[in-house]
Amino acid sequence: MADLRLAGRPVETPTLSSRGANVILKPGMRLQSATCDAQVIVVRGAGDFDIRCGGQQVAPVGEAVERVPADEAHSGGTLLGKRYADDEAGVELLCTKAGAGSLSVGDTPLLVKGTKALPASD
Repeated sequence: MADLRLAGRPVETPTLSSRGANVILKPGMRLQSATCDAQVIVVRGAGDFDIRCGGQQVAPVGEAVERVPADEAHSGGTLLGKRYADDEAGVELLCTKAGAGSLSVGDTPLLVKGTKALPASD
């Protein structure tokens, strides 16, 4: 198992997909799942990350991916239009196509980001 460091904390990466490398994120990049139909856009985060959906590593949209079954522990689903974030790692993703797999950085799940309250108008 490789020991990677994200935002100063170790992240275990047991196996990587057949691509064999983490994704180099940059804002605006589109990613697709290998386990379901989910697609996301990177809103925040730059650098080398182990982004997964359904327990398997994601790939840039347009890259050929081999469909693999989702890990049961990572099958919570991804909802269209929701933002998923890990503030510690500094990653935020916007779901543009829903899917059955849940998003994570390594084994750390990305949580749905709460909405901000709008200021009241008088």
